[in-house]
Amino acid sequence: MDEVVDAPGGSITDDVRRALEADIRLGRIPPGSALAVKDVAQRFSISRTPAKEALLQLAASGLVIFQPRRGAVVVKLDPSEVFGMLEVIVILESEAARLCARRMTDVDRAELGRVHQQASLAVEAGDIGAYTLANFKIHELIYKGAANDCLHQTILTIRNRVSTYRPITFERSGRMKASHREHMAIVDSIVQGDEEAAHTAMTAHITVGGTAQAELMLLMSRA
Repeated sequence: MDEVVDAPGGSITDDVRRALEADIRLGRIPPGSALAVKDVAQRFSISRTPAKEALLQLAASGLVIFQPRRGAVVVKLDPSEVFGMLEVIVILESEAARLCARRMTDVDRAELGRVHQQASLAVEAGDIGAYTLANFKIHELIYKGAANDCLHQTILTIRNRVSTYRPITFERSGRMKASHREHMAIVDSIVQGDEEAAHTAMTAHITVGGTAQAELMLLMSRA
């Protein structure tokens, strides 16, 4: 194999990190999986240096940890850890939705509607992968629309830790369609500038009356 030298500015490292992050988020690389530097290097036809740097970036974001004799391993959380993070997330995301309804620009509101339509197509096709990506985009636009960098980064840090388990909830019967209906209430409230409705809709979306979280805990405890 010909060695590929990392480009100035770390672009190869960033590309590899993004590809691995997507695989982890979409469940293609499940929690507990080992990510050997040599395997990453072979997969992307790069040298070990950018491969290791990409894994270090994933570790910094909380998606992988380094273990003795195993190297980088996709984080596998205890059910109580996930539940605790979800309790915090519901508070932060609800506030982000409130601020977004107040501050989001017209351009971003239009983009939010467009991505929500993409999610509709994914639901119609039963495409969990496409819906998961649209879900991330919708929430990212809401964080951006809140115009609070500290809130944005705090949410992302916690979401990165639990993102490896998110596809499981969408695989539950009817969960993807229910999630889309919840998004509709959030998007409509934000577009209308209704702060309280946006806050309430986001709270309902994240908690789902505790049903999705309870199912998640059950699945994790059985794994």
